[in-house]
Amino acid sequence: MSDSLITLREQLRAFAREREWQRFHTPKNLAMALIVEAAELVEHFQWLSGEESLALRDEARREAIRDELADVLIYLIELADVLEVDLAAAARAKIAKNALKYPVGQARGKAKER
Repeated sequence: MSDSLITLREQLRAFAREREWQRFHTPKNLAMALIVEAAELVEHFQWLSGEESLALRDEARREAIRDELADVLIYLIELADVLEVDLAAAARAKIAKNALKYPVGQARGKAKER
């Protein structure tokens, strides 16, 4: 993992350890929490057009979105930690798989199945 992800993982481990939360950090619980936070993120964009979602200027709303993004990232890092997944390596491997699945010449400009 990159240094920044490792640093975040270590901070999250310490945070949970200080509160004795490790026993609650099962893959099931973390995956469920991740989905809940992702849904809370989506709520900020519900009913907006694509253009409106690109042009969010209200600082309170942008702060709330930043908080939800952080929650999603936190639970993702914690889930990867419990499952011993190197997120950066997994992402690089997935990009390589997607490059084979969606060659530039066939996929450029098409919004079909990602």
